[in-house]
Amino acid sequence: MTRPPLPPFTAETAAQKARLAEDAWNSRDPKRVALAYTADSQWRNRAEFFRGREAIESFLTRKWQRELDYRLIKEVWAFSGNRIAVRFVYEWHDDSGNWYRSHGNEQWEFDDEGLMRRREASINDVRIAEAERKYHWPLGRRPDEHPGLTELGL
Repeated sequence: MTRPPLPPFTAETAAQKARLAEDAWNSRDPKRVALAYTADSQWRNRAEFFRGREAIESFLTRKWQRELDYRLIKEVWAFSGNRIAVRFVYEWHDDSGNWYRSHGNEQWEFDDEGLMRRREASINDVRIAEAERKYHWPLGRRPDEHPGLTELGL
């Protein structure tokens, strides 16, 4: 199975890969998202370390049960060969209605088929008032005309 675009990445293909990842994560479908990773993909998410698609699905299921109305934007920071670094910001609320904006950085490494074999994420949550939200599109894929992180001043 291949997941184009494939490495080595260019500025254009790295941006395409980041947008495809953003679209998948905005689906909030753990099975769909997990298919972008190798069967033995190695992850660090905040302080959690795990490996493999089953663990990824389990993690994402827990994540989206807790992080409600999740909306995400990713932007390429740097790329080289089979690696891409992205920054991202997502907004969500908990089951008590408290809103958060989570800022993070990811480091991605891909195999030759374009599957991600390693993902390392550092994330910080900032509590925001609902009136401070910047992401208002309907749940799912961010519309093409919606500004990205740089345009939003994030």
